[in-house]
This record gives sequence, C-alpha cells and structure tokens, in this order.
Amino acid sequence: MNILSLQSRHLRQRNNSAVTLFFKAISAGVDLFILRKEGIVPSSHTNRFRIAQEKYPEIYDILDKDFPFYQDSYTQKMNKEAAEVLKEDAERIKKMAES
Repeated sequence: MNILSLQSRHLRQRNNSAVTLFFKAISAGVDLFILRKEGIVPSSHTNRFRIAQEKYPEIYDILDKDFPFYQDSYTQKMNKEAAEVLKEDAERIKKMAES
C-alpha cells in the first residue's frame, strides 16, 4: 500500500468519526432541548424521534435527515460533505437548545 492510499484511507476514517460525533452532538442537543421544554430526557433514539415528531417538527426533520448518515458511518465510507452537513445541523440544534 502506498502513502497516498494510506492518507486517503485516514481521511475517510476521519470523516466517519466526524459524522458519528456530530450526530451524537445533535442527539445530545436535542435531549437538552427536550429536557428544557418537556422536563424529561429521551431514553433512546426511538423516544427522541417520537417526541420530536409529535411536538417539534423542525427538530424532527433534522434528525430524520441526518440519522441515515449516522447509521452509514459504521459501515460505509463517509465524505467530507456529509460531515459538513452534520456539523451545520449540530450548530443549528445547539442554537435551538440555548434559546
């Protein structure tokens, strides 16, 4: 294996890690938002999605759009663009949770 293919592999792994961590940040931000609004912390992805879908459609749309990227990050090579999308969404959720 040459140095360029090793570097490319390393960058792809970094993108996968970034996608995973950004989705976890999104989930934590949504949990904080729900805690502040509802007084409870969701116990699972399913519970988080259900509450968001029923009461906070803007948040649900973000979760619904980003969750497949998170799932795929464990089995497929993610690109920088996917990581950027989740980064932007994590920042949006953070602002919502702080307001």
